[in-house]
Amino acid sequence: MADPFINIDMSSGFSRAQSGQGNRKHKEFLKKRKYLEKRGFLKQKQLPNKRPGQPKNAWECGRHNGQAESHGQRKHQGVLDGSSRTVTASAPHQPGTLSISINCAANHPAAPSKDCNAPAMNNIKEPAKPLIPQRNLLSEYESGLSAAMSVPSHKLLAIDCEMVGTGFRGQNSALARCSVVNYHGDVVYDKYIRPVCPVTDFRTKWSGIRREHLSNATPFSVAQKEVLKLLHGKIVIGHAIQNDYKALSYFHPKEMTRDTSKIPLLNRKAGFPEKETASLKRLAKQILHKDIQMGKGGHSSVEDAKTTMELYRVVEAEYERELAAGAAQQ
Repeated sequence: MADPFINIDMSSGFSRAQSGQGNRKHKEFLKKRKYLEKRGFLKQKQLPNKRPGQPKNAWECGRHNGQAESHGQRKHQGVLDGSSRTVTASAPHQPGTLSISINCAANHPAAPSKDCNAPAMNNIKEPAKPLIPQRNLLSEYESGLSAAMSVPSHKLLAIDCEMVGTGFRGQNSALARCSVVNYHGDVVYDKYIRPVCPVTDFRTKWSGIRREHLSNATPFSVAQKEVLKLLHGKIVIGHAIQNDYKALSYFHPKEMTRDTSKIPLLNRKAGFPEKETASLKRLAKQILHKDIQMGKGGHSSVEDAKTTMELYRVVEAEYERELAAGAAQQ
């Protein structure tokens, strides 16, 4: 709480010469004054520091400017400015008035004002509010940071599955091998999987699966749980990945899926039309300058998963930036 500001007005004709030593009213007045002094309202050391030539109080300031104001006006002003209280003690039937104004501006001490008639609140300057910079949603991408810094590498996995045929003439596809690699191409899962239904076509020319591979293979129900546990909460990358999800009887969130067969950036780098669905083998040849799926024993899901991750990493930063821009516009 700020120091009290005390005004004592005894200029209305009250004179000690007019009151005798035994004047009861004068004794009562002195008693009240002593009480106020005892309470600390009249201590001079509590008066605010004043500049040379500055009026002692607001009432004297009004007199200095030739604007005489009544006690009621001064009291009303103390209420309006919201920063002071006025306590008035008057001796009965005496013209003298003791007026005490206590400055209660606890949090914002008012600086001296040039205009003495201005309310005290006009002198208080509210502290400037700190400016909060508006963050651009794309700032971390536009700054040149790689997507690997915005998406941790341990959150990225690439998957590839090989299927065999079941049912009449092997027309139904069933999962027979699943491989998962991490961001750096290390194998984190690779197992042969025994389908629920009997295999009628091993599709060895394309799948690389033979009968002996499935003799002691992991049952589909067990493998499914193992793979889905790995994919949970990860960004999954694959080539024509909807076929892999279908083989697993699973649907991963779209926003956490990256399909290299549907990334226009890869087609542009390879020199293919953007809307063309290029094979993994062609993209690897044009962009990575390597040949895959060349063995006579069929495809390798490990090789395909590693190649898919490599292709994604080529366009990772730019592609993730485009995805973020599209999400920000929605």
